[in-house]
Amino acid sequence: MVVNLSQHYSLLSDWVSELRNIEVQNDRMRFRRNLERIGEVAAFEISKELPFVDKEIQTPLGISVCRVLKDQPVLATILRAGLPLHNGLLNFFDKADNAFISAYRKHHKDGTFEISLDYVSSPELENRIVILSDPMLATGSSLVKTIQFLREEGHPSKIHVVAAIACTVGIEYVLRSEPNCSIWCGAIDDELTAKGYIVPGLGDAGDLAFGTKVQM
Repeated sequence: MVVNLSQHYSLLSDWVSELRNIEVQNDRMRFRRNLERIGEVAAFEISKELPFVDKEIQTPLGISVCRVLKDQPVLATILRAGLPLHNGLLNFFDKADNAFISAYRKHHKDGTFEISLDYVSSPELENRIVILSDPMLATGSSLVKTIQFLREEGHPSKIHVVAAIACTVGIEYVLRSEPNCSIWCGAIDDELTAKGYIVPGLGDAGDLAFGTKVQM
């Protein structure tokens, strides 16, 4: 399942437009906050797909039967760019366990790159729902490698992927590798450059959120 959260207009479309806008991008706090808000919307929409149970709740005047989340998901993100989007998910799934993965593009002099995965901190994943966030789903290589590594740590019952901007090429690659994933996108673009950047995209989400880095 692929869900484009901008397919029908909502305020999320305004936040995506600000993420893309070079006149707004120099405000790092606003950039991070817009990613966070997209994470919050995605969390709300994903929650509609999660298992729930009926629970009797004692009120001051009686008993109310309420629907509540059956099990807490695991929120996973790819450092460092994924942190604001992850925080948005965590604002809603505030009792969730969390996993953090360091996966990045290691560039070569000829312009090619490989995905390097250096660090993982994760709770038990066996038979749990995992919500994996990464603001830019470009080639899909880092997401697929991350999912494959998480599957070595355990066997999640379901994986939801959340991205602010996704490219159709990356979506197709992820679904070929992980056909049971659900992908939730703030917006979907169709073009990918030879160097693996989304067009029109928004640039480097990590740099825009946290400042430029030395290229490794």
